[in-house]
Amino acid sequence: MRAMSPVRHALNVYTWSLTKGGNSLSGGYRDKYLIGLTGNIAVGKSLVRQCLVDLGAAAIDADRVAHQVLLRGGPAFDEVVQAFGAGVIGADGEINRAALGKIVFADQAALRALEAITHPPIRGRIHLLIRSAEQRVVVIEAIKLLEGNLRGVVDAVWVVNAAPETQLQRLMSERGLSEHIARQRMASQNKQEDKLRQADVIIENDGDAAETRAQVRRHWRDIEWRGI
Repeated sequence: MRAMSPVRHALNVYTWSLTKGGNSLSGGYRDKYLIGLTGNIAVGKSLVRQCLVDLGAAAIDADRVAHQVLLRGGPAFDEVVQAFGAGVIGADGEINRAALGKIVFADQAALRALEAITHPPIRGRIHLLIRSAEQRVVVIEAIKLLEGNLRGVVDAVWVVNAAPETQLQRLMSERGLSEHIARQRMASQNKQEDKLRQADVIIENDGDAAETRAQVRRHWRDIEWRGI
């Protein structure tokens, strides 16, 4: 019998984690108020996260945690290289995220395989960061918040929204992507409408930063009013 490929194995693990809730973070945070901050690429999640930090929240950036687990010696490095090949290793010996991105954003199966490898250690590190936060309000920024087990741990889901034209222009002007690559990355994600339907709070971020900050402050006052 042929051995199962690393990518196929990762996909099987991913399917199991979605159906069985492996490494769930659910429960156990009664001393915290957790905001799950999400929205698709280039809608402006980082601005909203910083606004919440300025108001007194602790912040966890799931993308930064993902960077850490991919570092050489990190919990996901060897398995990612095994699944996607030595070609994803850069000249510095670390995983080249741009090279890896070209693979996974062009292939949904490859993207799910990468998530199967990285999501368990990412969740574990987020768990530790929540526990160690001194602030009572903690915001977790995660683009895949609603697609995984993090949804079950947060008290409120905040979704940042922007028009597709705004996303496209930000990807091209701020991240230097070509229009083709920018559209490809936008198309690789789950529909923003699905996130909006599950939102407790929606922050519209097509205007200037002052308008966005005003929305965040208004919803922060709601949290304060509840005595959190």
